[in-house]
Amino acid sequence: MANHKSAIKRNRQNQKRRVQNRDARSAVRTALKHARVAVETGDSKAVQLARAAERMVAKAATKGLYHAKTASRKISRLAKAASAKKVA
Repeated sequence: MANHKSAIKRNRQNQKRRVQNRDARSAVRTALKHARVAVETGDSKAVQLARAAERMVAKAATKGLYHAKTASRKISRLAKAASAKKVA
């Protein structure tokens, strides 16, 4: 347990950020999954879902949620899957 005032504040900040990061990461994963499923099934909304997922991943990378190369890899794999199915 933290004893210093600054350490107590840092713990509060870390807990708040942890929850925010968890929620944001979950939203990105969900968007990627919806986009992947739409691409595989040939859904008419596949293009919009893929673009939305791509935007979310890029935004998460700029906020430090994902490493830049991790985000790039995720975007690349989604685009590759979409082009293989001739969606985009």
